[in-house]
Amino acid sequence: MKRKYVMALDQGTSSARCILYDRRGRQISVAQKEFRQIYPKEGWVEHDPMDIWSTQIGVAQEAMLKINATYNDIDSIGITNQRETTVVWNRHTGEPVYNAIVWQCRRTADFCGELKEKGLESLFREKTGLLIDPYFSATKLKWILENVEGAYESAAAGDLLFGTIETWLIWKLTDGKVHITDYSNASRTMMFNIRNLQWDSEILDILDIPKCMLPKPCPSSMIFGESHSRIFGGPIVISGAAGDQQAALFGQTCFSEGEAKNTYGTGGFMLVNTGQKLVESKHGLLTTIAWGLGEDVYYALEGSVFVSGATIQWLRDELRLLDDAAQSEKMARAVPDTAGAYIVPAFAGLGAPYWDPYARGAIMGLTRGVNKNHIVRAALESMAYQTYDLMNSMAEDIGDAIRTFKVDGGACANDFLLEFQSDIIGMSLCRPKCIETTSLGAAYLAGLATGYWENTDDIISNWQIDRAFEPGMDEERRKELIEGWHKAVKRTLEWAE
Repeated sequence: MKRKYVMALDQGTSSARCILYDRRGRQISVAQKEFRQIYPKEGWVEHDPMDIWSTQIGVAQEAMLKINATYNDIDSIGITNQRETTVVWNRHTGEPVYNAIVWQCRRTADFCGELKEKGLESLFREKTGLLIDPYFSATKLKWILENVEGAYESAAAGDLLFGTIETWLIWKLTDGKVHITDYSNASRTMMFNIRNLQWDSEILDILDIPKCMLPKPCPSSMIFGESHSRIFGGPIVISGAAGDQQAALFGQTCFSEGEAKNTYGTGGFMLVNTGQKLVESKHGLLTTIAWGLGEDVYYALEGSVFVSGATIQWLRDELRLLDDAAQSEKMARAVPDTAGAYIVPAFAGLGAPYWDPYARGAIMGLTRGVNKNHIVRAALESMAYQTYDLMNSMAEDIGDAIRTFKVDGGACANDFLLEFQSDIIGMSLCRPKCIETTSLGAAYLAGLATGYWENTDDIISNWQIDRAFEPGMDEERRKELIEGWHKAVKRTLEWAE
């Protein structure tokens, strides 16, 4: 008899969450807790890896306790995680040698500039599908090796291990027995060759990173190991792992070429499935691995927006223009437009398709008549404009229009945002009933490996639409707004260089 639930561990940028899913893909129990954000310097972002570990296990136990579940009720564990975030720890003691350097951290911008000046951009792009940018793990890892006393020597001696967050959690869950990464997370490190599915020796030599500290790359859906009995009272199979955005693509059942999803979270992330075909972008997008299933590897094009929903958090926490994010829709609808104002939320530089770590945020087009409702509306519209830039680039790269466009993430509960998004991209979009598709994707990957779900058709039957949004904006007005957005973006580029 099959066990009742699959456990999804969703380790995000600001919180850890655990969700128990049943076979219909329904959330049966949820627990979530925020953890500390560390900002040592301007543009630097860190997490304590032990905070991540203790918070994640705490919410996992809480989710089980809420419904009196034991380890015998859990079929398997799937993990999804903030990507690119870098952890280095001692393989003997399990102690991190430094805080985790978070994906948002820009401390290695100058070093990335040096690599570009050496003409290495095309080499990295060809092998990894990525641009040289401080966003990715490789230069964060190099920084730790160079700046933590004795770290390089210890790593070269085989005493230190590197991992992105799913690697760290699996290592801790298995009590140090399993040191792996899945293909989707490996493809975000800027050290992994997405063509031969191996750590790239030439890149490791360029960066002087000891290969012995890197985890074993594996498919995203397979049995990695078991959790140690002391954690949940007995062992639970760990059988799924994927970076958060690839997991969301999987959770949205975007299994066919040309199917895309956009996640409106702290950042904004749009991916389009390109099947088993590796598509090289000519428009500032990333070629990444979507997931590995058995012997098959599926690819995606991705556009990353560094600041999306975080813009609303900024208006709430720093500017105090609203008390909670849910107010933003009512405030945006209180005015007919932004009165000509645009917000470019380049707080941590701009991601795709601009890739400018030196861009900085700005509010453009201010006049005396602009009030807080206009500002809130401009913030929501900035999320849609950035997504438009990504979709436009993707369509050009794949040489065809996006077939289907699904949305998820916390901010997609905002109907105004999705109405405006549909207007700006000029096509319909669909919001599913379950917008927490990141954790759902991790659960599906885990359950497929154990037979909890038989195949992807089994999963597709679970997907349900909540609402479709159709465009209704006049084409001339649409073009006018997009031109204004691009004009505003140009003003922010290279500001801090």
